[in-house]
Amino acid sequence: MSIGRQLDLFDGGGVSTEAPPPFAGSAGPVAASELDDAALIDAIARAGLRDYRDLTEEAVQRRLAEAIPALETLCRRFTGFGLTRPIPEQIAAVQAIASIGGSAASRAVAAIIADDVIRGPGFADAVHQAARLRCRLPDAVVLDLLRHPDSAMRADGASCAHRPRADIVALLADLLNDPHQAVARAAACALGRMGRGDAQPILLRLLAEQPSQEVIEAAAGIEDEAIIVLLGRIARTRPELAAAAMEALRDMEHGRATAIVASIEGSAGIRSITLDN
Repeated sequence: MSIGRQLDLFDGGGVSTEAPPPFAGSAGPVAASELDDAALIDAIARAGLRDYRDLTEEAVQRRLAEAIPALETLCRRFTGFGLTRPIPEQIAAVQAIASIGGSAASRAVAAIIADDVIRGPGFADAVHQAARLRCRLPDAVVLDLLRHPDSAMRADGASCAHRPRADIVALLADLLNDPHQAVARAAACALGRMGRGDAQPILLRLLAEQPSQEVIEAAAGIEDEAIIVLLGRIARTRPELAAAAMEALRDMEHGRATAIVASIEGSAGIRSITLDN
């Protein structure tokens, strides 16, 4: 898919792409919080302009994964519209799907983007939600995003890059030198997930200065001794990231990583015995 391509859905039909189809939705105001899960899901799929926001927010508050198909249905109702202005129902639906999260959410948002459901200015928000979920987008979409003139789109595209295709890897390597830090960071994380050593210098700096779960997971793809040492330091000194760092170390087939895990677990055992006594 080419991001700049426009879908001429209504050619010759005399229908404006900026006038979404009228939809009555429910017969009256919906008290979303008073609906049980099944009724809420049904109402989301039929939501109108006056109640879509309350319904989608209620689904997010409940973390209702079962509502994801209905939210996707709500979004797809407006396929072909929004070429010059975002459709609020689409934006709310995609944001709700991403906020609920999980593999079903990732697949839904990826399908929405791959099928050109959201066009025009709303597309950037859809891509951002895909990046939140680290969706596996089609290679053609990823390539377009990595070349995008908007730095935010390049960064989000890198977050959705998973397949180590030669052309994707080459673009990500170029983006390591992007003047926008967020783009270079996202590119380094993508290359790290692919096990590419050219991301090592940036990932080392990020582990030392700005560690996060995303950076840890990306760095774990490169079984480099300097990275292993920093992961061990994070596991010992950063309680909020210790579990992620330990998991990364356990997944590495490297003697130094195994030794660090044993040392940390041994120290934890000794402290536990001391406290018990």
